[in-house]
Amino acid sequence: MKKFIVFVLILGIIQYRDSISDFFSGTPDFQPGSDGVVLYATEWCGYCEKTRELFDQHDIPYIEYDIEKSAQGYTEYKALGGSGVPVVNAYGTIIHGYSSQQILAAARSN
Repeated sequence: MKKFIVFVLILGIIQYRDSISDFFSGTPDFQPGSDGVVLYATEWCGYCEKTRELFDQHDIPYIEYDIEKSAQGYTEYKALGGSGVPVVNAYGTIIHGYSSQQILAAARSN
């Protein structure tokens, strides 16, 4: 019986590791929406990497959520109509996919 309880506990920790991690890591400096630039991405996506490079090249501060690892990020991504990555929320302007001109225009609008 003790082994079963330990097994269930470990399974629960593994299943909810993102929520547990988000709880202990705190909240970002600004919340997604009209206050900043948020990138919803995955680790393996080539266009997501291009978007990160674009932000870095132009010194644009941003928060990134890996939608496969962050429950909060995935929830926000779906609320924005996400069906592919990257999705950028730049001061309330939502850009689906990679378009350097659209991303830069929206990110510099502040």
